[in-house]
Amino acid sequence: MPDHMSADPAGTRPRVLHLISDSRRGGAQNFARDLHRELGRRGQSSALCALAPLPAVHPGSAEADPGDCPDVSGLRTAAVLGPGRLRPSTLRALRSAARAADVVLAHGSDTLAACALALAGTRTPFVYVSVGHPRYWTASRLRRARGAALMHRAAAVTTLTDEARDVLEGQFALPEGKVHVIPNSRAAESYPPADGRDDRRAARHALGLPADVLLVAWIGAIAPEKRLDLALDVLDRLPDVRLAIAGDGPLREALARHPAAARAHFLGPLPDPAPLYRAADALLLTSDSEGVPGALIEAALAGVPAVATDVGWVREVVRDGATGALVAPGDPLALAEALGKVLAVNRAGLGAAARAHALEHFEVGAVVDAWQSLVAEVWTAGAEPAD
Repeated sequence: MPDHMSADPAGTRPRVLHLISDSRRGGAQNFARDLHRELGRRGQSSALCALAPLPAVHPGSAEADPGDCPDVSGLRTAAVLGPGRLRPSTLRALRSAARAADVVLAHGSDTLAACALALAGTRTPFVYVSVGHPRYWTASRLRRARGAALMHRAAAVTTLTDEARDVLEGQFALPEGKVHVIPNSRAAESYPPADGRDDRRAARHALGLPADVLLVAWIGAIAPEKRLDLALDVLDRLPDVRLAIAGDGPLREALARHPAAARAHFLGPLPDPAPLYRAADALLLTSDSEGVPGALIEAALAGVPAVATDVGWVREVVRDGATGALVAPGDPLALAEALGKVLAVNRAGLGAAARAHALEHFEVGAVVDAWQSLVAEVWTAGAEPAD
């Protein structure tokens, strides 16, 4: 499936440009890729671009040529627009790329600012796709003022739950009908469950992980709000468990000196998290703030039970006692007890229930109709002559 924009048959449907912050595999990026692929399968013109390369790329590097993008897991990575997310050259490249689109979908907060700046004065509308918990990233008055100024420039805003819509409308005085609720989702085919013990062992071997241990996955940015310190405190209380950590961030070096870090495997950012789900016996989420985390959906589709802090709308994905366990945030003892129970009981049964729940509520095919309807609505509104 090509990443480059092509005309929709007979021009009957809008051409969509998905914009992500960078080329890594984060929550917003994963969803953008899945939606991009699903729209293409339905015959709708869709393209995928990133504002900047992977964070590991030197900031002074030359702008990437979209034709030189490597292949990751059978899906071409996003064409990179520039050397930095809000660099002038990046914004100019975004403005140019948007000329070939009818609607831009801005996935994540960095893309909101980029679209508000780059698309000002153009005829191409953009939709801001909000995936986090708005109360967290709008905690200060300055951030709320900045967010309001940017979101009012969007043609529409999407969020994950009715409660999140209420928060956005209240904090930013967004007009009724501007915020649309569309659930988070992933493509089930991207996260296949392990096909038996041999498949699980092969996935561990490929990642350099021990074969015959209880292995728990932790996936996310190693940043304060994700609380990897709690996960390591949990590990300290479960001596028979190993922890596989996928991600990077400012706290990695300090947390690598934690007493339990000897039984932790710091894998860094993974190009594709699916092998880690196949390798894991459970997923641990320790955040102080979340929206509807994509990692929980991905793990559930892979048949992996989760133990998670009961923050944001995590309980939309994790059903306490049925697909995993929920624990109050900030309590390593309660997390350790819950994880120990999940690992000791019927993990296969919990994982199967998690997969069934995710397939029913969070598989991307179930929400694409809503996305196509919203994109068409925005396109039509933008095409109507002003009064």
